[in-house]
Amino acid sequence: MTGYGIASHDSGSTKYTVEIKSLNSKFLELSLRIPKAFSEKEFQLRTECNKQIERGKVNLSINVEQSGSTVKAAGIDAKLLKHYYEQLKAVSNELGEPTNNLMQLALGLPEVVKYTEDTITDEEWKLVEGTFKQALANFQQFRSDEGNVLQQEVTNRIGVILTNLEQVEIEDPKRIPLIRERLNQFLADAVGGDNVDHNRFEQELIYYIDKLDVTEEKVRLKTHCLYFLETLQSPDANGKKLGFISQEIGREINTLGSKANDATMQKLVVGMKEELEKIKEQLLNVL
Repeated sequence: MTGYGIASHDSGSTKYTVEIKSLNSKFLELSLRIPKAFSEKEFQLRTECNKQIERGKVNLSINVEQSGSTVKAAGIDAKLLKHYYEQLKAVSNELGEPTNNLMQLALGLPEVVKYTEDTITDEEWKLVEGTFKQALANFQQFRSDEGNVLQQEVTNRIGVILTNLEQVEIEDPKRIPLIRERLNQFLADAVGGDNVDHNRFEQELIYYIDKLDVTEEKVRLKTHCLYFLETLQSPDANGKKLGFISQEIGREINTLGSKANDATMQKLVVGMKEELEKIKEQLLNVL
């Protein structure tokens, strides 16, 4: 969602500059800073931004720089100014007050200084609209370039998780003989090898090993990772969907870690968690 785009058009007498910036946000938060003359075009600008930007905290600004010959000056109602001045002078003389600042007071009275209402012609708006569309195109290109970088980074991190999963599949079969040996040695030390009921021991061992079985977790984790990569290739805005898939990946990794009961597998799981956290951070910037 982070993006930046700027475009300018200089007609000689007037320079129009449109700038668009955005940061991460769950929804579209659009803030416009435009001259008063463009107020009637605000709805059109918002509609176009809603259509193309979708999400993000967006700031859109339009700046107009005019040359000295085109700057619109304020007008003065000379007749009304004279009327105010004469009234102020008469009251000052009557009260015996100084009259040296009456002109300044008169200029500050209502309706003396009149400002021309800002308006734009159709030709001017076409120039501004074209500049806006160019800035928006630059903004979208910036986000697309950033998205390609993010896509590659996230893909690589999912690849690390899958690589660790392959190592888990290699280490997994090694656990059972070690667990059997460790429990058998524990019983032998506790009650003596001749006093162990081996049939009962095998039954309990099967029950215990079944609780540590991670076959389903490995299958689901691989499936979620492949689905994540598939969704990542979609042209649609799938940021939220990718977030949900990453949550499912996290659940399987956590379950895998809780059942591992093996230092090597635990180390691999920790590596998966580290990569997943970095993925989640990056997904905050994906539409």
